[in-house]
Amino acid sequence: MESKIKIESTRFGPLEVEAGKVIEFPRGLPGFENCRRFSLFHPEGEDPKYFILQSLDDADVAFHLADPARLGFSYEITLSDEEAAQIDAADPADIVVAVALSKMQDGAPLSANLNTPFVINLATRRGLQHVFAKLNYEVKLTGAPGGEPT
Repeated sequence: MESKIKIESTRFGPLEVEAGKVIEFPRGLPGFENCRRFSLFHPEGEDPKYFILQSLDDADVAFHLADPARLGFSYEITLSDEEAAQIDAADPADIVVAVALSKMQDGAPLSANLNTPFVINLATRRGLQHVFAKLNYEVKLTGAPGGEPT
C-alpha cells in the first residue's frame, strides 16, 4: 500500500497526496527555493480549466496553473543540458508546460505569467520553472468579458 502525505493547505483545506504522485522541483522555484515537493490537482466538481500546484513543504504556497494553449499561447522552449538533466527529460512527449495564473484584485482581469512557465516531466514527476531572459511576444486573449478565458 502506498503511503500518503497529508497537508493542511491554508487555501484549500486538508489534502492527502499519494507519495508516488508528488512532483519534485529539485531546485525549488524562484523565490520559493525551499519548496521542492508539490501536488497538482484541480478543484473537485469543476471542469479542469486550471490546476492547483500546492506545495507540500509550505502550506501557504500554492499556484493556479493552466495550459498556455487554453489562453491562445504556445511555447517552443529549448532546455539547457542542465535543465534537461534536472527533470530527466529524455522523451519530449513526457513534458508538459503550464503557466501561473493570477488576479491582482477582485474584478481585475485574469493574467498569466508567460515569462516563467512551469516545465514538468510527467514520467519522472520532476519539474522546474523555466525563466526566459527575454521573451518577445504579443498576446491577444480571447474569452468571456472581464478577461476570463473560455
